[in-house]
Amino acid sequence: MELTLLGTGAPAGLPRPDCPCAACAVSLGVDARAATAVLVDGTLLLDLTPGAAFAAARAGHSLGGVRQVLLSHPHDGPAVEVPAGLPQPGRVPDGRELALLTGHRVRAVAMDAPGTGYAVTGPDGQRALYLPPGGAPAGLEEGAVPSYDMVLADVVGRPDALAKLRAVGAMGPATDVIAVHLDHDVAPGAELARRLAAVGARAVPDGTTLTVGVYEDVPDVPRRTLVLGGARSGKSVEAERRLEAFPDVLYVATGGSRNGDTEWASRVSAHRERRPGSWRTAETCDLVPLLAEDGPPLLIDCLSLWLTDAMDSVGAWDDTEWGDGGEKRLRERVRELTAAVRATRRTLVAVSNEVGSGIVPATASGRRYRDELGRLNAAVAGECEHVLLVVAGQALALRG
Repeated sequence: MELTLLGTGAPAGLPRPDCPCAACAVSLGVDARAATAVLVDGTLLLDLTPGAAFAAARAGHSLGGVRQVLLSHPHDGPAVEVPAGLPQPGRVPDGRELALLTGHRVRAVAMDAPGTGYAVTGPDGQRALYLPPGGAPAGLEEGAVPSYDMVLADVVGRPDALAKLRAVGAMGPATDVIAVHLDHDVAPGAELARRLAAVGARAVPDGTTLTVGVYEDVPDVPRRTLVLGGARSGKSVEAERRLEAFPDVLYVATGGSRNGDTEWASRVSAHRERRPGSWRTAETCDLVPLLAEDGPPLLIDCLSLWLTDAMDSVGAWDDTEWGDGGEKRLRERVRELTAAVRATRRTLVAVSNEVGSGIVPATASGRRYRDELGRLNAAVAGECEHVLLVVAGQALALRG
């Protein structure tokens, strides 16, 4: 089964008309995208958009063989003119299934937002799922949903749609995930590719024809990632974003509750509100057992607070205790943690502060903490496939 993407952009297209934003300003050439529409084997059109006939011609196809046109979401603005010879577009009620004379079967999938998803099964049994912009499947039950060979979804706007599909077994490691309905939320080019690869998805230019069931281009999700950054750099947001498309994430908070500290409570609350409701939270600095266990992905936020706890436990702030075995005990704690990161089978995203580029601390204890954090970050980074440095909300790949 072949799918030709006549467009891959948001309903308003990319760049948006008259939008002055930075992403729209650089969305040119192959990064310019018409509103998403998908031609299936030349016989089924999912979403009718302006210029669909010309887009098909540019891709080397014709709409002359289309026997069914289905809409996935409400279309704002004036009605789109239906090209001569095409059937009138329609929508299928949730749960209903169409059988086309060409041997394709199309089932309407209920969404949690206005719109309809379409599960398309080809004559040879390949399965593809097409989701509308801003929507995720609703009412999925484990074991009741088939595994899809390809998923086309609003990955940037609704990464939790992938989490829902993964949770019920509708997606596996070989599922080819294609990002569509792309808007100006993420800068095009390398940044978009990086963001999508982190959740196992990819984007293709308008006019691309994809063969369902061919998997060689599926990105590998890094198993261990370290996200570094300064204060308010956006490092925690970046770390959380990397696991939004996965269900049952365990968020490991190493900072504790700090009873009575209202400013800290406000920070904790902001982090909690950002996280998906399906994630669980554990407040602990005992990281080695968690890394040794099997289980869902871990998000550790953050290693710098883990180090504070570790230095407290060995008396690192007192020069006498530090020289009388405290330094040796801390080194052993760091080695244990690093070894656990190396041996873990879980997907791991760890956050840490990067403090070595600022002003030299005025106190001996501050300089000791800065130096030990630099050593810890270097040790953990050496065990991670992917290392990022976040500066002013922009993630720079240092490795991977």
